[in-house]
Amino acid sequence: MLTDLIVELRQALGILHKQDIQLVSRQGQQRWSGDSEAIRLGDDCAAIPDENGYLLLAAEGMAPSLIAQEPWFAGWCSVLVNVSDIYAMGGRPIAVVDALWSQSSHQARQIWAGMQAASTRFNVPIVGGHTNTHSGYDALGVAILGRAKSLITSFDAQVGDRLMLVSNFQGKPRPNAPYCWDAATMAETETLQKHWDLLPYLAENGLCKAGKDVSMGGIIGTTLMLLETSKCGAILDLDAIPCPEGLDFRQWLLSFPSYGFLLSVHPQLVERVRACFETEGLVAEAIATIQPGHNLTLKLGSESQLFWDLQQNPLTGFTGDS
Repeated sequence: MLTDLIVELRQALGILHKQDIQLVSRQGQQRWSGDSEAIRLGDDCAAIPDENGYLLLAAEGMAPSLIAQEPWFAGWCSVLVNVSDIYAMGGRPIAVVDALWSQSSHQARQIWAGMQAASTRFNVPIVGGHTNTHSGYDALGVAILGRAKSLITSFDAQVGDRLMLVSNFQGKPRPNAPYCWDAATMAETETLQKHWDLLPYLAENGLCKAGKDVSMGGIIGTTLMLLETSKCGAILDLDAIPCPEGLDFRQWLLSFPSYGFLLSVHPQLVERVRACFETEGLVAEAIATIQPGHNLTLKLGSESQLFWDLQQNPLTGFTGDS
């Protein structure tokens, strides 16, 4: 059973598409800010040091298939995924800008309506961008600016840490995008804000220094990316991964959960972190242990198998080296 699952997961496009990032990672793994401090590449956002902590800068492009099938939801997600990147690093969003190409004003209005809805719900203004409604294709990219006092980064997972999955099970899959778990479009604004604010709370109170938001690579792909940048390995206990009721487990392993984070937490802080999320009705469970080396091993029952050797087979190519 575990062998079949590993074969299926290794072929998942959400994971394999992350290897496209190697086109960029081969060009160098850090840049420099104006005061000559290193800005490491490979995190959810670029963390740019400034006198008040860090400016956070990120951008996301939407899949053409999602734009074609669900233009409103694509607009919504373009803001959501950027907001998630900011909070994943312990920050708070400031504003977004967009670049929208569309074949018609009708299509553009649906996309824009989704963006506006998310902008209002997450209290993040859209302050500029570019719009073209005479394009030969539909495309959408959104960039976000945020600020963090203290960082949660992808570079600082430590051997011995427990890897915790945090998510909101009050949702459902999208009909035309089954690997998108929607736990946000129907939630109250105040509730969403409380959920998001837990991430900077952890960072600012020293409860978590390493983590990543669960992206389209799902729990498995995101775990690999976190291990790669932190230059470590892990044993992931599949039996410990909570799954929404009625959802296929394999589908959940590869889903984008709309509110989902992997947090690398010191063992002595696990219960405090768990309590922060469970108090708000969220799920928070330790699912893996950070290990020396470069391997992700999957464990199911009494059986364990190597899933990925990051030294022999890089994923994004980013290793957090300075």
